[in-house]
Amino acid sequence: MHISHRQHFFDHLAQTSDFPLALEIEKAEGVYMFGPDGRSYMDLISGIGVSNVGHRHPKVLEAIHAQLDKHMHLLVYGEYVQSAQVQLAKALADTLRFDAPAPSPFGLIDNVYFTNSGTEAVEGAMKLAKRFTKRREFISCYNAYHGATQGALSLAGAEFFKRNFRPLLPGVKHIQHGYLADLEKITDQTAAVIIEVIGGESGVRVPAEGYLAALRRKCTETGTLLILDEIQTGFGRTGTFWAFEQYGIYPDILLSAKGMGGGMPIGAFMASQQVMKVLKTNPILGHITTFGGHPVSCAASLAALRVTIDEQLAEAAVVKGELFKSLLIHPKIKEIRGKGLMLAAEMESFDKLKTTIDQCIEFGIVTDWFLFCDNSMRIAPPLTITESQIRQACAIILKVLNS
Repeated sequence: MHISHRQHFFDHLAQTSDFPLALEIEKAEGVYMFGPDGRSYMDLISGIGVSNVGHRHPKVLEAIHAQLDKHMHLLVYGEYVQSAQVQLAKALADTLRFDAPAPSPFGLIDNVYFTNSGTEAVEGAMKLAKRFTKRREFISCYNAYHGATQGALSLAGAEFFKRNFRPLLPGVKHIQHGYLADLEKITDQTAAVIIEVIGGESGVRVPAEGYLAALRRKCTETGTLLILDEIQTGFGRTGTFWAFEQYGIYPDILLSAKGMGGGMPIGAFMASQQVMKVLKTNPILGHITTFGGHPVSCAASLAALRVTIDEQLAEAAVVKGELFKSLLIHPKIKEIRGKGLMLAAEMESFDKLKTTIDQCIEFGIVTDWFLFCDNSMRIAPPLTITESQIRQACAIILKVLNS
């Protein structure tokens, strides 16, 4: 008897909820995903912030194929000179060569440590901060999400998400994103503050004017490293290549992943050579990863970086985001927050939102909610989405809201 892929999905793939979408996707292209029956779904969440340059961008595919013809994995990270790694590291450093009114005391970021994912980038950054400062305390934000491994999970700002996995790392304090008074919790005992420039899973929370500059000053005063988590906001998502460029500050450690890979798995934590060099000694091999900086992923990432810059996707995201905001006006939408193509449309309740999401899928539009804000619709399509596609998507969302 023939057993469908769908049945194998439920029988053999580990599930993380009792209600997976279970959409069967056979192919994807641009902003669309296609089922085995040819039915199309417009992807308004980019695989949760991954497909910034669209699914299967031709230049990303070309780079992958070219790298496959050269080599794949060779040796554990950091021993062989591999062109895909070093070209990408140089290109990333080039995006970070600018002075900010509130700079890092350690200079410009010019060193990149590649990982396989965002959560691994967080773990590496935490080790780097401990090793460099010789401190053990971390501060993150309430309702922040930085990953699911145990160190990253320790930083999470929502207790329900981590209580059943305790004990986790001690010495983690929390502040409210955007709340100036909480900055007093940062002291000379704090190794690092890790913060999303724009809060992601909290429902796209844009900081108030002056907040990030005040945070930068407090970190500099106390010798605390400022870790900016740009795993969701980086690679053009909010209207500049890095979101922090819009706030006149500069990090000590920068994190990237998701949209960085053009659809391939990759992440990175980045710092100045002065900071990063502490991982070389006492102990030697202070941080290692077998597959971090995989050459195929690095080749794809370099292509995605060049596409983002060459096609001016960040700049276009500003205009496209404003178009979404102008079209999605409806009594059931209380507010639309965000910058560029990182948006949240807030509704009355999770039940109202879940019904809307389910009905949108029936009409070929895939959206989602946020881990710590389940009454807001996630709108984060590929940056390559066209004005016509935006109008089509918004018409369907409004149609569902009117039903």
